[in-house]
Amino acid sequence: MQYMLTAHAADALEKRKIQRAWLERVLAAPSLRVPDPIDPALEHRLAIIPEHDNRVLRVIVNTQFNPARVVTLYFDRTLRGKL
Repeated sequence: MQYMLTAHAADALEKRKIQRAWLERVLAAPSLRVPDPIDPALEHRLAIIPEHDNRVLRVIVNTQFNPARVVTLYFDRTLRGKL
């Protein structure tokens, strides 16, 4: 899947030590897709990352761009063990 990173997302990827392969896995095959409650252009894609202690990676994507633009990404502590 083709995608672009915003400057914030590129910074978050590095600072949060999130592997690009995990990002790409969530983008291509999320376990859950949720529309953003505020901005209809945004979609939240979530998946468990088994090799990172089964934490849930949340990737927020602006789907109005082609290729999709990753706005931010982080491990969502509120969903651990719930997805």
